[in-house]
Amino acid sequence: MSEKQKNVLGEELEDCSQDPLTGWYRDGCCNTDENDRGVHTVCAKVTTEFLEWCKEAGNDLITPHPEFGFPGLKDGDGWCVCATWYARAVEAGKGCPIKLKSTHENTLKLIPIETLKKFAIDLS
Repeated sequence: MSEKQKNVLGEELEDCSQDPLTGWYRDGCCNTDENDRGVHTVCAKVTTEFLEWCKEAGNDLITPHPEFGFPGLKDGDGWCVCATWYARAVEAGKGCPIKLKSTHENTLKLIPIETLKKFAIDLS
């Protein structure tokens, strides 16, 4: 990708996580394109509570799947989470901290900025 994509604040999208290496492109950033049907755009700092809720709800982010380059997540990991799953977690009272500067602007099509700001860990 030649041009930097934008975050929910309208600025250049910042890195989310290099370890584990995240993102639709596995470039450490929550970049996206029209092929990303899951909309992997929310840069979350996952918590045990969030991960356990996701697994119970049918989205297991804990179990490693090396065949897909997926290490399995643990408390404190940064990860580009699907916006639809994050919205469901928030509705269930299980939203985890997120980095707005690393969350892609496409997230706003699914989750209002006011909701995202409640979970932001990078607002000064």
